[in-house]
Amino acid sequence: MKIEQIYTGCLAHAAYYIESNGEAAIFDPLREVQPYLDRLTTDDAKLKYVFETHFHADFVSGHLDLKAKTGATIVFGPTAKPGYDALVADDNQIFEIGAYKIKVIHTPGHTMESTTYLVIDENGKEHGIITGDTLFIGDVGRPDLAQHVVADLTEEKLAGHLFDSLRTKIMPLSDDLIVYPNHGAGSACGKKMSKETTDTLGNQKATNYALRADMTKEEFTKELLTGLTAPPGYFPKNVVMNINGYESLDIVMDRGNQALDPVGFEVLANETAALVLDTRNASEFAKGFIPNSINIGVDGNFAQWVGEMIPDIKQEILLVTDAGKEEEVITRLSRVGYDHSIGYLKGGFASWKAAGKEVESVKRLTATEFAPQSSDTAIVIDIRKKSEYDSEHLVGAINVPLNEINQHLDQFPKDKNFVLYCAGGYRSMIASSILKQRGWDNFSDIIGGFGELAKTDLPKTAYVCPSTLL
Repeated sequence: MKIEQIYTGCLAHAAYYIESNGEAAIFDPLREVQPYLDRLTTDDAKLKYVFETHFHADFVSGHLDLKAKTGATIVFGPTAKPGYDALVADDNQIFEIGAYKIKVIHTPGHTMESTTYLVIDENGKEHGIITGDTLFIGDVGRPDLAQHVVADLTEEKLAGHLFDSLRTKIMPLSDDLIVYPNHGAGSACGKKMSKETTDTLGNQKATNYALRADMTKEEFTKELLTGLTAPPGYFPKNVVMNINGYESLDIVMDRGNQALDPVGFEVLANETAALVLDTRNASEFAKGFIPNSINIGVDGNFAQWVGEMIPDIKQEILLVTDAGKEEEVITRLSRVGYDHSIGYLKGGFASWKAAGKEVESVKRLTATEFAPQSSDTAIVIDIRKKSEYDSEHLVGAINVPLNEINQHLDQFPKDKNFVLYCAGGYRSMIASSILKQRGWDNFSDIIGGFGELAKTDLPKTAYVCPSTLL
């Protein structure tokens, strides 16, 4: 049999599609459902079930729109309590998709309703397991997310449940099963996932630290919780949307897809509390941008940083994008629950500039331009993650991770010049836009970030291999 993995790199997310004898099922779909509908049309298949492995935190699922557009039944595992019509399955319950069978295996731990689906082919052979966030390639799901939604849960309790689920439900299964996880490297749902997106269960038993056969529950819990940082702030809000429901993406797209000329854009920005979000790349943004706008480039880890840096998921947003990127940006915002785009600048930043409107810019230096003028007293701020900073950094650099910048603005001097760097320039431009918005103008951004600084003779700390990717 064939399970099709539909992988979306910007979210490190995998949905799954199977079809047999004109019936189909989709597991953990993304918010925009048209690609799935197109596939169903191509296969001349009817969507019978939308299987959800759990209430997701890092994205808003497309299960409700799929149900509305196809009549498919939404299926959750045991203990789930969705706020809409769905089938809450029993442990070991069997579902049929044409000649295939799907067996429910309740695997609490990442969340209490987390469920793994065992896929059985037309000959009755167990083919693979769709594991959601229970088991990744090289890792397992972090057990600290559900506690932000359910008050009486702790990460220690969830880790204990996950240990039991892996030992009693997953590890006894056949080694030749294919593991199909919900995420790969880059997701914040685990701490050291592999870039590979499938593997055999047998190889995971042999190589995945969390599946070590002689590990005690206490060792497992300690290992799992060591190195965890706070989850992105939007995670609990996405969970609530997935539990209670949300507006159709069609409504969200109609609201955001409003072209505004520079005058109309400026009027709306002044009359509302809308955030101006500029999604161009760092180099273009630095050359010129609308005052008080925030830069989060759509060609980087866009959804993650929107979720980190815009605390109010209901924030109204006005968009500045590259020409032709407007719908893509609105869609990608909606994937993580930011449903309140209210328009975009027609013609992009070029139209704003052509209209003679006020423009700001960010000062930038190449690594070689910075190196000759730097000294032991230079103020350098590294806005990478703590794990990256601990691994290697410029001697004397101060670490203020980007996701903590608003809590540590006192680290940025107003009476002395300073420089910012990240790994390659993407995050430092987000930081630059925030600082400009807050009144700072006495800094420079390093083009190419630490990747370029590392090539200079500037003193650096000894490299230490990071123990976590969070």
